Amino acid sequence: MTDNNHAGFPRAGLLRRLAALLYDGFLVAAIWMLIGLVIQLIVGPDSNQLVDGVVQTNPIVDAVTFILMVTSSAGFYAWFWCQSGQTLGMVSWRLKVLNSNSQLLTVPQALLRFFLAWPAFFAFGLGYLWIYVDKDRDALHDRLSHTKVILLPKSHRPFN
Repeated sequence: MTDNNHAGFPRAGLLRRLAALLYDGFLVAAIWMLIGLVIQLIVGPDSNQLVDGVVQTNPIVDAVTFILMVTSSAGFYAWFWCQSGQTLGMVSWRLKVLNSNSQLLTVPQALLRFFLAWPAFFAFGLGYLWIYVDKDRDALHDRLSHTKVILLPKSHRPFN
């Protein structure tokens, strides 16, 4: 995919980005539920205890679960971004992420973008609100990872 294929496409706005993120959040949550089920099948329900109304869990199981959740999320986004530039939520909202040369992201670039997006979101959304002060309407994690999210035209058909 070259610059010519996506020349003149506008950058995506904040509400579309957040809507796509919500859609993808449902998919990631389903993956996390599957991970939790597999972990419970392996370690059994006895790894959790209720003590004085507080659930206490095994710290090793907690650490493994957390690592699997982060890894699966990063893998989900990196795979879609590197394969087609679109997650399923992005397809629904006609968004596509590309590098600054209008090509698909590399794995290191996708992982950098993924890990920069978390603080951009959880710092009161300031990294996403950066769209409103950036001359190219990029979020802070887009700027730092040399990526851009474009809005595709209504005529775009992702599965042809």
